[in-house]
Amino acid sequence: MKQQNKLKILNDPIYGFISIPNDAIFELIEHPYFQRLRRITQMGLSYLVYPGAHHTRFHHAIGCLHLMQRAVQVLRSKGIVIDDVEEDALYKAILLHDLGHGPFSHALENLIIQGISHEEISLLFMQDLNAQFNGSLTLAIKIFQGKYHRPFMLDLISSQLDMDRLDYLKRDSFYTGVAEGNINSQRLISMLNVVDDRLVVEEKALYSVENFLSGRRLMYWQVYLHKTGIGAEHLLQSVVQRVHELLDNGVTVDIPTTLQFFLSNKTIDRSQLLERFAAIDDTDIFTLLKSNQSHSDLVLRELCQMILNRQLLRIKFSNTPVPQKKLDKKIEKLKKSYKLNDKEASYFIFHGEISNSAYAKAKPILILNKKNKVVELTDAAKEPSFKALAKVVTKYYYCYPKIQD
Repeated sequence: MKQQNKLKILNDPIYGFISIPNDAIFELIEHPYFQRLRRITQMGLSYLVYPGAHHTRFHHAIGCLHLMQRAVQVLRSKGIVIDDVEEDALYKAILLHDLGHGPFSHALENLIIQGISHEEISLLFMQDLNAQFNGSLTLAIKIFQGKYHRPFMLDLISSQLDMDRLDYLKRDSFYTGVAEGNINSQRLISMLNVVDDRLVVEEKALYSVENFLSGRRLMYWQVYLHKTGIGAEHLLQSVVQRVHELLDNGVTVDIPTTLQFFLSNKTIDRSQLLERFAAIDDTDIFTLLKSNQSHSDLVLRELCQMILNRQLLRIKFSNTPVPQKKLDKKIEKLKKSYKLNDKEASYFIFHGEISNSAYAKAKPILILNKKNKVVELTDAAKEPSFKALAKVVTKYYYCYPKIQD
């Protein structure tokens, strides 16, 4: 039984009251595909570091919709022609851009479904919704794919200064309590313009852009690439990998029925992919963890308990690659303590590298200077601090159980 709720205003802790622009958008929000985003954590396992980070992809998508409404208003006020059909398509594209995220967002990408990105799955969802809503998402899909003849519309959805980034930085800053990410999104949007159908920022907002990029860089090092979060994600990935290995060896594992399609099959039937994927969310992974925290397999049991009880790995960073000798020493100690073989020990000891740059010149932010010329950001700014934002910083790390200290 379905009862239509005509509520058209949502109360958001970041922006206040957010208006839903029309019935068509409201119906998309009401659709089960979109409601599923309420059960997909925006920041994966970051709540193990920042206890408040329990916000969801649903919150984020609604926030992006709000910012897109503001962007359309600003651009129209500056004489940029955006007709009603294009406006509607922009709202639908930004609202649905994250539909393809799986459980715990980026943490399990390419593990639940290998070789398919969340952007590809988002597109599949949008195409399915387009069929359900009589072709009303055709232009939104065209913009999302970058096939529309006005490229600034894709820039609003996916670029280095899009509504997606403007929302998630401010929202993640709020829920984690990390003030460095609290960017002035309203100021940046008010300075947007369009020249030759490309999105530009007016020169008087140059330092607002710098603050935005600096805030993003700090959020990556302090939040998104936080060492504890990296270690927790490795453990979660190890759980899925261990489940696959045990199933391949004929060992019984308690798997939620919604996940069996993905964890029990080596090849995924594309005809069933969307329906099955729409049925999984964070709760299925939690169920997997809780159901196997007493499993007879020591590796799976320990991995599940470590995540559920926050008994996480220790992680150490360095500016140079981790010597293999140091890793071997940790592995041998772990093998001896728990009578593990090399394969089993590899689930608890990892090494890798992470890189971060605030700004990629390959996908430039364009500045409209006072002479009405469009120039790339680092050419528009004379200060060396802008050029430093494009520098790629790489750190190396290794993780191991705390019991080895």
